[in-house]
Amino acid sequence: MIKQDGASLLNFVGQLQDQKQFQELNWSGTFQNYLDIVASNPRVTRNAFQRIYDMIMDYGTDEFIDAKKRLVRYKFFSDLDFDPEDAIFGSEISLMRLVNFFKAAAKGYGTEKRVLLLHGPVGSAKSTIVRRLKKGIERYSRLDSGALYTFDWYLGELSKDGTLPPFPTNLKESRDGTESDWAPSPMNEEPLLLIPMEAREKFMAEMNEGRPPEEQVRIKGDLCPPSRFYYRELLQRYNGDWTKMIRHVRVRRLIFSEQDRVGIGTFQPKDEKNQDSTELTGDINYRKIALYGSDSDPRAFNFDGEFNIANRGLIEFIEMLKLDVAFLYDLLGASQEHRIKSKKFAQTDIDEVIIGHTNEPEYRRLEGNEFMEALKDRTVRIDVPYITKLKDEIKIYERDFNRKKVPVHIAPHTLEMAAMWAVLTRLEEPKKANLTLLQKLKLYDGKTLPGFTEDNIKELRKEARREGMEGISPRYVQDKISNSLVNYQEDGYINPFMVMNELESGMKNHPLITDEDQRKSYRELLAVVKNEYTEIVKNEVQRAISADEEAIKRLCSNYIDNVKAYTQREKVVNKFTGQAEEPDERLMRSIEKKIDIPESRKDDFRREIMNYIGALAIEGKTFDYKTNARLQKALELKLFEDQKDSIKLTSLVSQVVDQDTQEKIDVVKARLIKNFGYNEQSATDVLNYVASIFARGDTNGA
Repeated sequence: MIKQDGASLLNFVGQLQDQKQFQELNWSGTFQNYLDIVASNPRVTRNAFQRIYDMIMDYGTDEFIDAKKRLVRYKFFSDLDFDPEDAIFGSEISLMRLVNFFKAAAKGYGTEKRVLLLHGPVGSAKSTIVRRLKKGIERYSRLDSGALYTFDWYLGELSKDGTLPPFPTNLKESRDGTESDWAPSPMNEEPLLLIPMEAREKFMAEMNEGRPPEEQVRIKGDLCPPSRFYYRELLQRYNGDWTKMIRHVRVRRLIFSEQDRVGIGTFQPKDEKNQDSTELTGDINYRKIALYGSDSDPRAFNFDGEFNIANRGLIEFIEMLKLDVAFLYDLLGASQEHRIKSKKFAQTDIDEVIIGHTNEPEYRRLEGNEFMEALKDRTVRIDVPYITKLKDEIKIYERDFNRKKVPVHIAPHTLEMAAMWAVLTRLEEPKKANLTLLQKLKLYDGKTLPGFTEDNIKELRKEARREGMEGISPRYVQDKISNSLVNYQEDGYINPFMVMNELESGMKNHPLITDEDQRKSYRELLAVVKNEYTEIVKNEVQRAISADEEAIKRLCSNYIDNVKAYTQREKVVNKFTGQAEEPDERLMRSIEKKIDIPESRKDDFRREIMNYIGALAIEGKTFDYKTNARLQKALELKLFEDQKDSIKLTSLVSQVVDQDTQEKIDVVKARLIKNFGYNEQSATDVLNYVASIFARGDTNGA
């Protein structure tokens, strides 16, 4: 590797910079230039709700069927190319309701006058949803499709040709320390608000002539107090000539940034003694009172509260209902009338999405507070429950604990078993007597169970009242997986039992598990998960033992020949003797029993197999046992039964293994590593564990 010097590294960084993009993002021009932009692309004038809705839709959607219900997955929330750390999995219903809220608000159907409140248990991704929206709108404002603009005022004298002087790098004060001739719109307002009220209707009629409804320009609201002041002052300077006044306006591209407090505001409850409403609506600048002589002069007021700086974008209220009642009153006008009241000034128009999130105890307190009827009436609540689909819960842990992030080997099914337990704690006991909680989990996860249809899954979801609103948070599971990685790092890997032991021991100190009955119930569910894991690894070892591809193909060919002869009432030609014989019923049943095909259903199953083979033949395709999951499982189990005695897996327990058996065990171990993702240590442990089960004679399910 060649050692780089400072000059070459400096040049390297310089080459990575995109100067053209910088110039585009920092575009500025006259008001006339901006009108040209609006005429060619009216989308730049969209309001905050329209912009967020379009941003979400620009990522595209997927449609899928779940229990006969057509659902939409919005790619914006799970796209791993954009902020993979905050990707959201498995909350499709909640996210559909969220996007429908934005869609209705974008069309002006009324929800734009509401506070959006995400409600759910701790750790259900409420904050993550808002954080993703904030990051998304930041990124969107940097794209051509999400471009928007604001303006600055020049308060000095124009040059003789009516052009503006160069824009200073410091807006607040010029280099000599005196007040600058430049003043930005403190609330990053839409430049079209500079169109006089009395001229707007005719202006919009002219601008929108011949345009379809979705491309028509709307102008809503008035300028903020400082802009109104400058507007008035400049208009008086030019004796009411608006065309001369507007020359003092410089329009520029607006880029949202939470860090720079541009277009994105965040408000969080603090100690009541150290917090007041000026954090939302701005405060007096006492230094400037001496300059302007009055605290009611808009130039002596800092319009930099969270509501002010979030104009044109989004404001987040963290744990919204923990706020003091005085703060919640500000939300009433901000939501319904889209106006805020700053001290000593008239109500000011805002254009922003107000989104808060809260947990159940706070929401129940709001419901019981009769003095907050006005806020309740202006709130749209969207429940964000815990995930109840196993595969989506697994994705959360795989995002945080994968090979790129974790050097320690994580044995197969470790994250799956942790996720399974978490989901089980969130499910309500099914009312059907013949259905266990684990079976319910599998049905929700898309698995098929004999005797249950998609209609049954629909019924299960309907009968559940609070499913997903209680249970174990993903944060608890993540913490315990982290503990396992630390505690067992000397072992070089972690397995499901290590994590499950951490999950169980941690319940003693879990702050949200105070009821002993609940703790006992969660422990019982861990036992259910351990049993399920046992069945899974037994099956994997069976498959590893019977993974002789050629042997399975021979067994499959033999089975198909016999099934074909049976269904067509023919005889089978014995390959060794050449004589025609009756189909081998014993062979066929020994395979079919492995997947619980009863005697009464054997004819139907055999006809299904032959019909499937016939359909493939019509399409010009060749039958492969791997294309039929049930048949593949039956063949593997049959082959395992035929081979397990020759491998003598149980001899592992006694630690006395002859060379021939050891070679066969090493082959099985190699298959576990290659085909199932184990490493040397975890494969050895799994073989020992399964061997101990067989040694006890516990081969149920084998």
